[in-house]
Amino acid sequence: MLRFQDSIYLWLLLILPVMAMVRFIVWRQRRSKLRKFGDPELLKQLMPDVSKYRPTVKFWLLMSAIAILICMIARPQMGTKVSHEKRNGIQAIIALDISNSMMAEDVMPSRLAKSKLLVENMVDHFNNDKVGLVVFAGDAFVQLPITSDYVSAKMFLQNIEPSLIATQGTDIAKAITLSESSFTQQDKVGKAIIVITDGEDHEGGALEAAKDARKKGINVFILGVGDPKGAPIPDGNGGYLKDNTGQTVMSALNEQMCQQVAEAGSGTYIHVDNTNEAQEKLNDELTKLQSGETNSVIFSEYNEQFQAFGLILIFLLIAEICVLESKNPLVKNVRLFKKKK
Repeated sequence: MLRFQDSIYLWLLLILPVMAMVRFIVWRQRRSKLRKFGDPELLKQLMPDVSKYRPTVKFWLLMSAIAILICMIARPQMGTKVSHEKRNGIQAIIALDISNSMMAEDVMPSRLAKSKLLVENMVDHFNNDKVGLVVFAGDAFVQLPITSDYVSAKMFLQNIEPSLIATQGTDIAKAITLSESSFTQQDKVGKAIIVITDGEDHEGGALEAAKDARKKGINVFILGVGDPKGAPIPDGNGGYLKDNTGQTVMSALNEQMCQQVAEAGSGTYIHVDNTNEAQEKLNDELTKLQSGETNSVIFSEYNEQFQAFGLILIFLLIAEICVLESKNPLVKNVRLFKKKK
């Protein structure tokens, strides 16, 4: 497994497309100026030594060398030892509602932002547990398979937006069913599905899905985000979503449905507001679940790999030096010799 110890330096790779764009602009300006001097075919005959492709080859060789150099600075490392660790913990699948109504701001800074912060804090409290991430609206898919890699969990969490799913709605049943199949087959370990939603536009079937999960020994917790009184949904342009009649759409938390699903799934309903009470209640409920022995595969030793990157860098620099911008003088002399004969 390859990793970068100082991955922050990889942001320097963003200078490469900027340099490529600058070169393209300079090339366009140069071509425009040459056309002012005369016909391109005539200019080509007057400048027989000028190569059309060699400067481009040199440029991309240099770009590749810079990219390799940046990777070296970021300290590439390769995992050399795989260890199988046994830990005592639970397995939790977080099903996060990302429908448009989750952008309502009755919970600050928004329902979705508050939910993501809650999940991040929950993951920070995990120790020997495994976590997975499912996102849903009118459809559902696995954003992160169950893992003990909490860093990856946070990384995937930051990229979640309503645009990930085009089908709108709140199909909690589909989210619970998909979450059920995302657990490992390991027995004697506490398993929890944590659904974070406002419950609006409920598609139906959630009670049956929660009951089915309970039969399999999985607890279903529902975190209801928002205000039952309702709030407008931002449209992203400084206004709010409106219906066909021009009225502002109000999105309200469906607490009754959330409570029923949590009860059917032998879990707990927790209301998420602007306080930290929901976080504390959820942590308390998860600690009550049975901890079982889970197997984790990790890389425990890493070796520096800058030497390999260094060899590639040297090769690219030598190649860049050897490639001349003008046509090969030796080939030119051979052609002149043949003409004289």
